[in-house]
Amino acid sequence: MTTLVFLEHHGGEFVKNSLGVLAKAADLGDAHAVVAGSGVKELAARGGEFGAQKVWAADDAALEAPLPQPRVDVLERLVRGNGYDTVLFGQSVLAADVASGLAARLEAGLNWDLTDLVHEGGTLVGKRPALQDSVIVDAGWKSAPRLALFRSGAFDPRQAGGEAQVEDVSVQLQDFSTKATMVEQAHAESEGPSIEEADVIVAGGRGLGGPENFKLVEELAQALGGAVAATRAVVDAGWYPYAAQVGQTGKTVSPKLYVAVGISGAIQHKVGMQGSGTVVAINKDGNAPIFEFADLGVVGDLHEILPKLTELVKQRRS
Repeated sequence: MTTLVFLEHHGGEFVKNSLGVLAKAADLGDAHAVVAGSGVKELAARGGEFGAQKVWAADDAALEAPLPQPRVDVLERLVRGNGYDTVLFGQSVLAADVASGLAARLEAGLNWDLTDLVHEGGTLVGKRPALQDSVIVDAGWKSAPRLALFRSGAFDPRQAGGEAQVEDVSVQLQDFSTKATMVEQAHAESEGPSIEEADVIVAGGRGLGGPENFKLVEELAQALGGAVAATRAVVDAGWYPYAAQVGQTGKTVSPKLYVAVGISGAIQHKVGMQGSGTVVAINKDGNAPIFEFADLGVVGDLHEILPKLTELVKQRRS
């Protein structure tokens, strides 16, 4: 089976989630990838390091802005021209737009929010959490091409150290795909890694008592070299930006270490972080639901614990 993977990139670097999907594709068979943008030939060649046998480089000034429809044009031509029967995407705002647009163009089936893809009985079967992630269901396709969008953090990137055959793609855009232009691109100002790619996350909840106390969370995250996250209740209250929200209506993360501070552990939050390697919970309520799935629980006043923990981490690191 030869699979085509949409390799998303920003700022001259591949998005971690799409590299994880490429690693999964390489496990299933021959993995090809496509990189679309302006000045991306050198970046495309790096796809071989992560398991791609061939990388299509769609390098054109018309693809400089991260808009979905021009990328749909590129993928449509590749799928139709090369007979790909499986196209995989890592979850992101851009990838979701491209995947849905490609599904409409090809009249193909798209399964989303998948966490795995396996061969069963000679066919591909997707695995998708359901009922607030309490069960895993099988998701299939009635016909090819099969399109799949994978949950953030479903797979870890793997550097295979290989080299890929890089081929140029002739970019031909539909008239309607050029109607939208990007006037301005804004980025949230932040320090350290994003929560989607961080190995360590320190998350704060309503138990902090107020927005001013997020400084305690930020200081611990900085000491650990991690990122800061928040619950929905916190961002709804205006204590922290929505970009930091983890949970069912926020982002899904899978760090090696997740420190939950003042978070009760409602199911809506759990579904966004249950893929974490080690979960540490700090809460004054010993009956908080988060202790049911935390690997280490600390019952106490976070306002006393966090400063001492931060200082201890700084001492150990120095």
